[in-house]
Amino acid sequence: MSDPVNFNDIIKKSFLNMDSFNSVTILEIFFGTFSSFLVGLFIYYVYKKSFRSVVYSHNFNVTLVLMTMITSLVIMTISTNIVLSLGMVGALSIVRFRTAIKDPLDIVFLFWAIASGIAIGAGIYPVAMIGSIFVALAVFFLSKNKWKETTYLLIIHYDEAVNDQVKSHLIRLNYELKSKVVRNNLAELTVKIKLKVDNTAFVHKISSIEGVKDVSLVQYSGDYAS
Repeated sequence: MSDPVNFNDIIKKSFLNMDSFNSVTILEIFFGTFSSFLVGLFIYYVYKKSFRSVVYSHNFNVTLVLMTMITSLVIMTISTNIVLSLGMVGALSIVRFRTAIKDPLDIVFLFWAIASGIAIGAGIYPVAMIGSIFVALAVFFLSKNKWKETTYLLIIHYDEAVNDQVKSHLIRLNYELKSKVVRNNLAELTVKIKLKVDNTAFVHKISSIEGVKDVSLVQYSGDYAS
């Protein structure tokens, strides 16, 4: 009669056996880290060239490179033993990231960096490199200004007496009113407009109206507080 199967023995043999560790050579670590660095630099370049928001963040772009490298190191570490993988998941689950991501496209670049690091850490280099090329082509193709309209906020300070003249210029722009504040016959008008080309000649025409104090044109990222 065979001995009964002991669950604790299975756990010890399958998970806690030191022989279950897979060694990672120095050459694999060097090649993996260097490859993730190159792919991270490629993502860095694509992000910088395709950036279309208001304020470019160099620190965030550097984070993409470091995220690719660190992710590849994590994957190489947890691939050596299942115990390490469970411990790494538990350790990373307590980390809280509280930095607000305002542009949805930034999240795409973060996932791109993480996915590339996972592929390189797992040793699947063609997925990281060829996949990154196709993602970059898609980003450049979809981010071209000629394929989409760019939204701006037009802010005008003027005397209320020339309100009709200002509106006559705005009607041609197909504007959307965001706010209007009037104080002592001085008005502050904020409207949203969309442009397919960077033609800002209308700004000079509006500012040339007698009674207009100043005109500001700011790219609109989607969040506005009146």
